[in-house]
Amino acid sequence: MPPRSPVSHPAFPLRLLNQHMASRSGSQTPQAATMNHTSDPNEPFPTPNALSAATTSHTQRRFRISTRKLPISKSGAIDAMTEQIGIPVPEMIFGDNMVELLHAPTDWAIRFTAPDALDAVDKTEKNMLKVAYARDWESTREGTTQKIKEVVKPYDWSYSTTYAGTVRQPQGAGVALRPTDKKIPLELLKRRDPILFFDEVVLYESELDDNGISVYSAKLRVHEKRMLLLCRLFMRLDNVVVRIRDTRVYVDFDTDEVIREYTAKEAAFEDVKRALLMSGRLPDDITVGLRDPNVLDPLLAVVEQRTETISLMK
Repeated sequence: MPPRSPVSHPAFPLRLLNQHMASRSGSQTPQAATMNHTSDPNEPFPTPNALSAATTSHTQRRFRISTRKLPISKSGAIDAMTEQIGIPVPEMIFGDNMVELLHAPTDWAIRFTAPDALDAVDKTEKNMLKVAYARDWESTREGTTQKIKEVVKPYDWSYSTTYAGTVRQPQGAGVALRPTDKKIPLELLKRRDPILFFDEVVLYESELDDNGISVYSAKLRVHEKRMLLLCRLFMRLDNVVVRIRDTRVYVDFDTDEVIREYTAKEAAFEDVKRALLMSGRLPDDITVGLRDPNVLDPLLAVVEQRTETISLMK
């Protein structure tokens, strides 16, 4: 799957992204636009060499920022992941893709991967969307999985994960993410500072049996003194609900402070469609708008928000 172009977002100002797009043909981050592949198309698990070749890293002060992009996982890897997490996986699963921020002096890290994101999907009936075709869809998806023997195991088949990253906390470090009232300094991120590193990574995507979309992706940009990583779940189930769950990770390279902000938003599908109509959009524009999370984001209500911080300066 080719990398997507970055899109406008409150935390990713349009002018900065336009600046980045204009510079992608230059020498800033040529690796970021490269899709790496395994050497053997019949090999279900990439070799260590293939994983290494597909990983791009950028070091900024005391942090190493790494991304990895590989093709859709093959059947052997999908079966293993399905058995591991206990639910069928989406149609497009990039099980070897990842984004990681590592603080070298302390070995503290936060990583985003598809298996961990899917493991945070509700595996009970509690949050399973109740729509007319849900049971048939679930039964069909369950039947494609050889490793799960139970008959129709209930789970949130919209893949609306609550995942906010996997944190590696070094033993004896004495510091950890803690709740804070501090906010990510968006005004600093709106400055026209040069972008030293940019990438976008998709972890998984499902078309929900042609009735919507559920996609979890990450994109990041690094400046000299700060960086921002945005990991987003965008889920739209037609005629039911629209959800956006954002995890932002901000790093101050001068102070080695990391801020993680998680925000969950949602609204009824009809309410979102009505808001698009009331904005004066034509029917074709409404259809386009329903596919763009940046258009839908301001139309959704915040249902959960939390912010944490950690200071890694020794």
